Amino acid sequence: MGAVLDFAWTAGEFTATEVMASTSLTRSTAIDAIDTLVDVSMLRELPNARAAGSYRAGRPARRFALSTDLGVVVGIDAGASHLAVTVADLLDRTIVSHRVAVDPDQPAPERRAAILERLRLALAEADVEPQQVLALCVGVAAPVSRDGISPPHPGGFWERTNPGLAAALRDAAPVVEIKNDAQLAAIAEGAVGAAIGCRDYVALLASERFGGGVVVDGHVLHGAHGGVGEGVVFDHIIGVGSAFGLRYSVQDQARAAVESGEIAADSAVGQIVASERVDPRLLLTLAASGDPDAVLVTSRVGATVARVVGVLGSMYDPARVIVCGGVAESIEPVLAAARRILPEELHLPAPELLASTLGADVVSIGAVATARKAARERAVPQLAQQRLRVSA
Repeated sequence: MGAVLDFAWTAGEFTATEVMASTSLTRSTAIDAIDTLVDVSMLRELPNARAAGSYRAGRPARRFALSTDLGVVVGIDAGASHLAVTVADLLDRTIVSHRVAVDPDQPAPERRAAILERLRLALAEADVEPQQVLALCVGVAAPVSRDGISPPHPGGFWERTNPGLAAALRDAAPVVEIKNDAQLAAIAEGAVGAAIGCRDYVALLASERFGGGVVVDGHVLHGAHGGVGEGVVFDHIIGVGSAFGLRYSVQDQARAAVESGEIAADSAVGQIVASERVDPRLLLTLAASGDPDAVLVTSRVGATVARVVGVLGSMYDPARVIVCGGVAESIEPVLAAARRILPEELHLPAPELLASTLGADVVSIGAVATARKAARERAVPQLAQQRLRVSA
């Protein structure tokens, strides 16, 4: 029955013959398993081919599909400055998705309460009862152990972004996983993004802070404390100097050029950096249009990115490095500059440097994909066992 359930997950509509071909079960075993799973509402039997109008001669085959009402999954992106909650079905549909800004300095108890409240609101909007959640995955901007615990941070940042979520959400679903956000970005890129079919790559979250989700030989690397790809290493790299991401690199390089007089204060770039918080997308759009001041800034940011990617390339030897996050949609001028410099930064062949197409939702996409995988492998089989015991 486990083999039939696993087959049903991606088969869509299927027949017993197709189950036999995929699972190597005998016909009688396959039919017995299917009928048992139909009896406990794990599978549903569809109208036969003749009733559906697509079969004309002979005895029509019985057709089945995974039940659509087994439950839902939830993906949460608990970023440093945002909180996104997505409720999705088990296969491919998003039911509800919420995203709000949060204070990066919000105390841990308030952050935890906000996450729980946003989860409650999203389930209510989706018209889903809490007991219908089969699997839940949260991405946080911190290393995370296999038990969902983040280590202490000198400034308390990791404790704020992962404020005891493993314990707080323990009863929220049969399967609850807390993951590093860059690792979830890597899962998203491998599932539906720029790393499809690639076995060795790094998903570089780069908007607020640098952090890499590392995949080697098809496996997401984790480490003893979940710290593989943690960006603090860049605090110690000459030419990078900080784990703060591209938002700050663009802002700092632009302001430095204006303050030094290289770029006029009344220029387009000068006017952008005059605001208290620089939107890097405005400057990157200027660079894409050929503005020479903006091109100067992006070339210098590109040198920083080349150094970052050079370090990742030397450590993990990826075939691709995919820059992810909200800034990725306009990052091409920076990447163009980085590609010119990158071969000088490492002795190995330079990885292909790409911009993600998944935007600011990349961590949410990875969280939902991880929750669906957990539902497929653990929660749905558990649900089947429970229903079989009740019906016995």
